[in-house]
Amino acid sequence: MTSSALSLLLLLLLAHLAGDFLLQGKKWVRSKQQLGYRSPAVYQHAGVHALLALVAMLVSGQALGAALLAALAIGVSHLLIDILKSYTPDQVRYFLIDQTLHLLVILLAWRWLARPEPMPALEAWLLRPEPLAILLAYVLITRPLSILVALVMQRWSAQVDNRGTLADAGARIGMLERFLVLTFVLSGEFTPIGFLLAAKSVLRFGDLREDRDRKLTEYVLLGTMLSFSLTLLLGLALRYLLQMP
Repeated sequence: MTSSALSLLLLLLLAHLAGDFLLQGKKWVRSKQQLGYRSPAVYQHAGVHALLALVAMLVSGQALGAALLAALAIGVSHLLIDILKSYTPDQVRYFLIDQTLHLLVILLAWRWLARPEPMPALEAWLLRPEPLAILLAYVLITRPLSILVALVMQRWSAQVDNRGTLADAGARIGMLERFLVLTFVLSGEFTPIGFLLAAKSVLRFGDLREDRDRKLTEYVLLGTMLSFSLTLLLGLALRYLLQMP
């Protein structure tokens, strides 16, 4: 990939971030959510994106005609995607889908304009066993391992009162913890795992010592130890199979 092609991609991404997050006020967001396609803000917002994309392409040295066509495509697609999003709940999944669709349009426009050379070396590396095994491990520590931990802990779950906790917070925290543990193991950095485990234990030590929510505390610590142990074993097995130093 040439430096000019990379510069164009970065400029287009900067234009998108500026238009979606820096130059869009809460008033526009509320208007789009309440009125959908009838909101003037949705058209103004799409126009801002088209203008910013056009500036980014002209700055990078693209021809005016091609830049106008690409900017029009980005603006119209942004308009349609935002109209669809205005009819969805304000949830993380829809935010991620929205941003992914915008990103795909930007990548298509960039590929059409810059016509970057293919990267066979990168494609070949992505299909090697090592990155595929690492990707598999990260997928395993999300939902699959959460289900396994929940099944193991099921014999004690009826004995604890978790009415004062956030819904599904434990599962989300567990996924983040396992992500960090696996990353540390694959990086060969084992010390931060000890700090992470110590921090989790300290948060519950006061309740355990003063006999407040003792069963819930023990339940959380037991689940944490199980989650950490399984992730640690998975990471060590992966390091051994991939012969990591």
